[in-house]
Amino acid sequence: MAVPYVIQPGDTWFRLAERTGVPVGELAELNRNMHPGPSEYLLPGQVIFVPIAPMERRLVDRARKGELLTGAGPYGYVELIRDVQLFMIRYPFVQLEWIGRSVMGRPIPVVRLGIGPYEVHANGAFHANEWITTPLLMRFMEQLSEAVSRGSGLGKMDPREVRSLYSDVTLWVVPMVNPDGVELVHGGIWPDHPYGSRLLEWNRGSWNFTGWKANIRGVDLNDQFPAFWEEERDRRTAGAPGPGPRDYTGIAPLTEPEAQAMAQFTRYRDFRLALAFHTQGEEIYWNYRGLEPSASAGIAERLGLASGYKPVKLSGSDAGYKDWFILQYRRPAFTVELGQGVNPLPLEQFPDIYARMEPLLLEAMRAARELTGDR
Repeated sequence: MAVPYVIQPGDTWFRLAERTGVPVGELAELNRNMHPGPSEYLLPGQVIFVPIAPMERRLVDRARKGELLTGAGPYGYVELIRDVQLFMIRYPFVQLEWIGRSVMGRPIPVVRLGIGPYEVHANGAFHANEWITTPLLMRFMEQLSEAVSRGSGLGKMDPREVRSLYSDVTLWVVPMVNPDGVELVHGGIWPDHPYGSRLLEWNRGSWNFTGWKANIRGVDLNDQFPAFWEEERDRRTAGAPGPGPRDYTGIAPLTEPEAQAMAQFTRYRDFRLALAFHTQGEEIYWNYRGLEPSASAGIAERLGLASGYKPVKLSGSDAGYKDWFILQYRRPAFTVELGQGVNPLPLEQFPDIYARMEPLLLEAMRAARELTGDR
């Protein structure tokens, strides 16, 4: 059995073989109409077929060892799509949808887990060099799905609590808001990259994009929301007057397709609570200009107790997803800064960060179930 895969900019046979676990020769044999050599770039937009059996075997092997998503290596868009596809095979009760496309046309997935009326949203990788948030979110969904599938507990939750949470709450996760930026961080630019010359200029001539936060057009996606955007623009102008690696707000709110997709997706749902995962600082930001509901401070304390992170009452920041959600809906929303250090955080931190993140997310789902009131 094989599954279709759409060639992404920067893909080669070698890269696909490394990411899928399928040998180059097997990929080439299955796709005889494709002629580039193993290290030559494939044409973006073309559709190839990838055997599912080797990928599925790898997943089963990891599952038997108790190792699913462990944060063992760099995690980009191709890894995300691979793992989402495997999710659908291993856990048929998990649902996949798409909320839109990035600047470069990459579909942005959202994964749904749970069947309850109380909806919770979590997102990651708004900032490209904070890509570790993506496998962390995938790891959580995998662990929760495994617990549901096996009828087992999770963390300090016994099996009955897990079943109750799955029945009461629906979790919607957008693991990677900024796929173009994440791929830029991992792979840099390639010959004929449509934004290559501009990216080099915006990056001050450097070919090293590991510190890049913005999307592929040099816009900070977490400064794109209509929540006192003008004040954020004025605050950022001195340091980021135009496109670049970080902090440029764009020329207006919601100019970027990734931010548009997130706003539209949110408007179509009925989230009682939202979490935006970033790195780093081990802090939880829970307020926005006094517009947050009275329950927010208490939930932040609960999330802090669960994770060991510090709830912080923040000021002097606007136009983020959390800010817009609170302004628009007057419901609890939180920016969670995972880990400590310099972005991108080293993968050695993955186990420790996940150990704190899992109870935080479970507590957020519990809190959403307890909230009262409508939009």
